[in-house]
Amino acid sequence: MLQSQFAQAPRLALADTIIDAKARKNLSWQDLTDGTGLSLAFVTAALLGQHPLPAEAAEVVCAKLDLDQDASRLLQSVPLRGSIQGGIPTDPTVYRFYEMLQVYGSTLKALVHEQFGDGIISAINFKLDIKKVEDPDGGSRAVITLDGKYLPTKPF
Repeated sequence: MLQSQFAQAPRLALADTIIDAKARKNLSWQDLTDGTGLSLAFVTAALLGQHPLPAEAAEVVCAKLDLDQDASRLLQSVPLRGSIQGGIPTDPTVYRFYEMLQVYGSTLKALVHEQFGDGIISAINFKLDIKKVEDPDGGSRAVITLDGKYLPTKPF
């Protein structure tokens, strides 16, 4: 039976354990994802406490990290989501995404409503991908794809 978490502390503690084991074993997020049948972004988010993993995927990851059945069960539970505690993020990488939404949030809202109508883009029926590409001017660029289902507002 699917269980639900009502506090972030257990999943955050497990995320710390996972990050420590990942570093000790010199594994990448892709290494941990391989064999789960799930996307890199989804598994990474789950291991950082934002999604439940299916039982089979949790077992694959726990075997790679030498984690016990309690960890596997916790990875399968529905977490209390939200990783930005205290409002405005302070981590520079996370803050840049916050900044992007501060600058482009109203533009995204206007374009979504113009093209789709009144509604939202789902973060539940959602896919995330990130790719590193070469910048023609030198260096690298990040191509981030946010692919969410449009859900119209329904009058009642």
